[in-house]
Amino acid sequence: MLIQNKQIAIIGAGPAGLTLARLLQLKGALVKVYERDFNKNARVQGSPLDMHEESGSAALRKANLWEEFIKNVHVGADKKVIVNEQAEIVFSDHNLANTGDLTGKNFRPEIDRGSLRKVLLESLKPETVIWDSHFVSMEKQNEGWRLHFKNGLTVYADIVIAADGANSKIRPYITRIKPFYSGVTMVEINIRDAEKATPHIYTLLNGGKIMAFGDTKCLLGGQKGKNDLGFYLSFKTYENWAIDNGLDYSDKVQLLEWFKHEYSGWSGYWYQLLENAVTPLIPRPIYCMPLDQTWETIPNLTMIGDAAHVMPPFAGEGANMSMRDSLELSECLTSDKFKTLQEAISSYEVNMRKRAATAAQESLANGERMHSTGALEKMLSVFDRNP
Repeated sequence: MLIQNKQIAIIGAGPAGLTLARLLQLKGALVKVYERDFNKNARVQGSPLDMHEESGSAALRKANLWEEFIKNVHVGADKKVIVNEQAEIVFSDHNLANTGDLTGKNFRPEIDRGSLRKVLLESLKPETVIWDSHFVSMEKQNEGWRLHFKNGLTVYADIVIAADGANSKIRPYITRIKPFYSGVTMVEINIRDAEKATPHIYTLLNGGKIMAFGDTKCLLGGQKGKNDLGFYLSFKTYENWAIDNGLDYSDKVQLLEWFKHEYSGWSGYWYQLLENAVTPLIPRPIYCMPLDQTWETIPNLTMIGDAAHVMPPFAGEGANMSMRDSLELSECLTSDKFKTLQEAISSYEVNMRKRAATAAQESLANGERMHSTGALEKMLSVFDRNP
């Protein structure tokens, strides 16, 4: 095995990094994961993830974690309702029968990010994850890399794998290619104890998702852990809007006035989201890697997940592509069909870029559709074709 007795450093303990660590440890590899979070409970986990059969689910099966994953699935979280600006339901799949088929391609079970992280962490050998390790820099040393972290830690690794997200600090060591702004910005809204705070919206979601479409704007939300909800106001604007719009993201009164203006014509039904939001709200400009990106393979350095191919969330492919990266890279690194690490990593990168570009193109197209004039009708036609 090409990686036998080689120390592998994975930077980032998200779904991609932890999945890769698990898969490599099953093959006997020496792996450490370096994560900037202070500990496993430090980060507030975002919206649930739906696992696709050919990517996220496939990786979990290969990692021998399917049964544990199923125990933590958020039953019903994949159900959805589509409404117009007035919160009138125009589509719902909540009444569709659940066949109980856990293997079909249309089965996309959802799991809270925190629960997925727990499943993955508990599958790893003790002390695999080195917490409070914020990557700063690295330089070549012998046949590998000397890595430096903000806490003063310095380590050597034969192979480094970047799993440190869209703002990866390791990506520049591989390529100068940067993501482009998609034209869409999303404002994240979180609601705690929504059954009490926003009971009408809580009931409307019924444990699943909601998509509200108007002309050029939309509002997307879903059930999170416990009784919490997560929503996104999504609209087209210029790239630096989040920085120079003059909004105080902790001022609910100001934010509500902005919403009334920006989402003019939308029902006052939605005001309760702003009135009961956890502050500050979080603006998120949405970026995407160029679909034709390429680079020269490095024999001891590569990347997975958003570090390699950040894309808009409008196809639900981000985490799934990331976990498929982990599956395919682990198979390449542990395969006997490659003579060198460079060949193994190159094979992974070529395939990864191709499928990521396809997923990103779909996501960009969906984003255009969701933020266009007549978005509601267009999205309904999509769901009619793909029930």
